[in-house]
Amino acid sequence: MTAPDNLYSRFIAWSKILLPLAALALLSTMFLFARRSDTTGEIPFARIEDIARSPRIASPSFAGIAQDGAVFTVTADTIRPVAGQPDAFAIADFRADVTNLAGDSLTLTAAEGAFDGRARTITLTGLARLTTSTGYAMETTGLTAWLDLNRIESAGALAVRAPFGMLTAARMAYGPGPNGPQMVFNGGVRLLYEPDTTRSVP
Repeated sequence: MTAPDNLYSRFIAWSKILLPLAALALLSTMFLFARRSDTTGEIPFARIEDIARSPRIASPSFAGIAQDGAVFTVTADTIRPVAGQPDAFAIADFRADVTNLAGDSLTLTAAEGAFDGRARTITLTGLARLTTSTGYAMETTGLTAWLDLNRIESAGALAVRAPFGMLTAARMAYGPGPNGPQMVFNGGVRLLYEPDTTRSVP
């Protein structure tokens, strides 16, 4: 037998050993990755049942323009349909940002609320906060907002930190006025005036 024949015979002999081993190693790697992907993508059955029982949308957001030209954006943590009310939704961790044509803005936040699709209103329950770029910050037990009308009304008494001091009132209404959006306080309004001591007297 010549030298080339010996090399060829050795090649065939080693191939019969190495090729099956390489195939076995490749298959082992495939099974290893398959097991890893299965564990990371696994969803517990309890989680699936919870989603099925309580459908919801996580982190919803939308934007629009009110009739007076104000631009608003709305975000929430979750929104859920209300059983038996096809146009009603429960909202958690609500936030609305509104900017009017003059460039002034307000932010409205609440831990929970409800959206009525037919009335196109958002009713915030519990503690609600409203702050404005003009220096007003208020808290109340509830607010109703008509975002397409750029109109907001308080559901009860509120306390307000204003640029000129502190005030309390039974109700508050915010909406379009003759010279742009305005905020009106009604019902037992009490004002504690705090002069600006940082200004120098001429």
